[in-house]
Amino acid sequence: MGNTVIKAEHVSKEFFLRKAQAGNYTALRDVIVDRLRSVSKGQLARDRKESFLALDDVSFEVQAGDRVGIVGRNGAGKSTLLKILSRIIAPTKGRITIEGRLASLLEVGTGFHPELTGRENIFLNGSILGMSRNEIQRKFDEIVAFAEVEKFLDTPVKRYSSGMYVRLAFAVAAHLEPEVLVVDEVLAVGDAAFQRKCLGRMKEVAGEGRTILFVSHNMEAVQRLCNRGILLSKGKIAMQGDMNAVIRGYLELNAASKSSFEIEMPDDAADRAGFVKSIVIRDHRGDAASEIPVTSDFSVEVTIRINREVEHFIAALGMVTMMEMPFRTIWTAPQRITPGEYVVKFQLNDVHMAPGSYRLVIGLSNNEVTFHYVDNQVFFEISEAAAGEINDRIVNLRSGVILNQTDYSITALNNSNSNQTKG
Repeated sequence: MGNTVIKAEHVSKEFFLRKAQAGNYTALRDVIVDRLRSVSKGQLARDRKESFLALDDVSFEVQAGDRVGIVGRNGAGKSTLLKILSRIIAPTKGRITIEGRLASLLEVGTGFHPELTGRENIFLNGSILGMSRNEIQRKFDEIVAFAEVEKFLDTPVKRYSSGMYVRLAFAVAAHLEPEVLVVDEVLAVGDAAFQRKCLGRMKEVAGEGRTILFVSHNMEAVQRLCNRGILLSKGKIAMQGDMNAVIRGYLELNAASKSSFEIEMPDDAADRAGFVKSIVIRDHRGDAASEIPVTSDFSVEVTIRINREVEHFIAALGMVTMMEMPFRTIWTAPQRITPGEYVVKFQLNDVHMAPGSYRLVIGLSNNEVTFHYVDNQVFFEISEAAAGEINDRIVNLRSGVILNQTDYSITALNNSNSNQTKG
């Protein structure tokens, strides 16, 4: 411990987006005319570009053996940072220094050649990592056993399912003894058993003194694996340090006080059967509210747009803790619905949720096939109750989700003066 293996110094990454042209297409004639006009006016082609900073002056150090969780909302710059660390893209400004071999798993099939077999790709990836043939052969059986692809080892990986791809890619990255292992949210592709297996393997890697950088929206997985954290927000480091403290910062950032949420419209909204437009959280009086007092009733109103007739329409509301634990789902009864705008109201009575931050998930489906799914956009808070507001028999289990309301008794044993107390 104490040896710096990764050092990022004032790293920025700028991307350019071309401004969209009006209309569905641009004729060659129009392109030529526009070019002549721009030249005559002394304008350059770059005037048609817009830029944005995916990373903005990011600096940090990672010590050997650290297990660093990188968290933040979608678009915060997490994947861009990992791509720079993996040398897939170069920073616009600043520099990153890495000591030792780095293996990365950023997306399905990273570093694999689709025409080569699983066996050949293991040796290819090992060579890219700088491993000798003898080193790869020594780890070969362990990699294959972990990936569980023995029957398909000599099949070109282009024929693998996404799950098989990820299993083999992770097995190679985690077993060929890199000094630094970088893993993105790609593990979400696998099933629950595979994810547990991968987390176990990463713990083993960390126990061997190697360094891990792990990006995930699953706070429980990050908390279990990582000892240090980096919170990114809009391309900047908002916080870094102890993992538990960073998770608290992430939850506070996500749970910003809002009662109404305009939902990001899908790019193909017009082609879908429908989509969610907005969501409002209301207290027991019907007023829009970002915080709901503990034990209080509340409702969730979902405004939707239906583009065409849906024969078997169902709207679903899911409730998830900020540690990624789903604990309640509500469905509407199936019904036929015609084009237009609707408000779906979910009334939540007697939901005794513990104080804290929560997330809502909304799904719209037809014949049990989802046509719009909203996640990581709607957050709300269950607030602490004032003294005396909670019934004495409601026990607040702070490590749980639901407040229990129970009868109880306390009976003294082996005591001649036995007393029994009941709640």
